[in-house]
Amino acid sequence: MEKLLFIYNPHAGRGQVRGKLGGILNAFTKAGCLVTVYPTQGPGDASRAARELAPQFDRVACSGGDGTLHEVVAGLMELPEGSRPPVGYLPAGTTNDYARNLNLPKRMEEMAALAASGEPRSVDIGRLGESWFIYVAAFGLFTDVAYNTPQQFKNAFGHLAYVLKGASELGSLKGYPLRVEHDGGALEGEYLYGMVSNTVSVGGILGLPSDEVVLDDGLLELVLVEKPKTVAQLNSVILALAKQEYTAESGVVGLHSSRYRITCEEAVPFTLDGEFGGEHTEAEIAAVNTPVRIVCGD
Repeated sequence: MEKLLFIYNPHAGRGQVRGKLGGILNAFTKAGCLVTVYPTQGPGDASRAARELAPQFDRVACSGGDGTLHEVVAGLMELPEGSRPPVGYLPAGTTNDYARNLNLPKRMEEMAALAASGEPRSVDIGRLGESWFIYVAAFGLFTDVAYNTPQQFKNAFGHLAYVLKGASELGSLKGYPLRVEHDGGALEGEYLYGMVSNTVSVGGILGLPSDEVVLDDGLLELVLVEKPKTVAQLNSVILALAKQEYTAESGVVGLHSSRYRITCEEAVPFTLDGEFGGEHTEAEIAAVNTPVRIVCGD
């Protein structure tokens, strides 16, 4: 009988896990697991639980928003590679961006059964300095909303095009003069938003086309939005974001690279998986190959 550690956020998604806990535990048990349940007690607690408890278990399952998964993976990354059990994810947050990559079933009990017995696959995660992110590191226009507002407003990334469309004065949009080095060279410009990701969805909307994202290819995807200087450029950016067609001519750049070096004269605030990731004048971002195994659907 496998030993399974179930870490869940009792407040995520309006507390939906609490009402389904019996069915989830029953599904784990039916799959042949001996289950230990750990409800998180606050920010950072999922990381601590994963770091301190996971080596005693054959498998870890977690439930909450993408922030809970982020914390669990960050905790596992503090362990030696041989001590990291595979992870099953039962998304129960507001947007559940990373879950869109995993082809999970719809019902909680079915997700629990898959988490307990499904085949894990290795995935890349990102590193910014000494910090980890599972699906996105972002900076610029309104990214601070994700960590400065209540949970119900944490889909701010996906409303970038809407925010741009409502901008009454182009001069009020803050841009950052950046140099971005990547595997294929370098580019420079003034950008009002950027994200380095390994996901098809940020905020449920913004991202790269799904056929361009591979979770274990050793590459991270970059989207950069130039600061528009005319209404025509603004409309071009909005259209490119809506259609996910990123070209230099559109004002939205899309790249694939194993690493990025982003430099700016002023400190740029970053978010990592929707949480504050510090301010940086120089950000070294890299894909870390296959350090964590996550259970996926068919």
